[in-house]
Amino acid sequence: MATATTTRPSPTVSKTTIQPLDDHLLVRPNDPERSTASGLVIPDTATEKPDQGTVLAVGPGRRSDHTGDCLPLDIAVGSTVVFAKFGGTQIRIDGADLLILSAKQVLATITENGQK
Repeated sequence: MATATTTRPSPTVSKTTIQPLDDHLLVRPNDPERSTASGLVIPDTATEKPDQGTVLAVGPGRRSDHTGDCLPLDIAVGSTVVFAKFGGTQIRIDGADLLILSAKQVLATITENGQK
């Protein structure tokens, strides 16, 4: 868990640097499956919108309404997260499709067995 005074590096997507504000996250959605287990190819129009992705950048956190202190997020850069299918704002930076999500739109984090 990072403290409020820790600065997080901004991710660089090609030549553009993006730093989310407040409790927002920058996420690269995982590519949807393009074929079935039996090998049938699924066309782009029939694939579901992704609901998982990798966190590329995390904002500093939201300010407390009572004390004004910065409340850091529990999500770290590099985490795999599950988010609402139609949540966030889609942006395209240097040819890469990315999402800006509020921390409230993140439903869970995914960890592999043996990782913290």
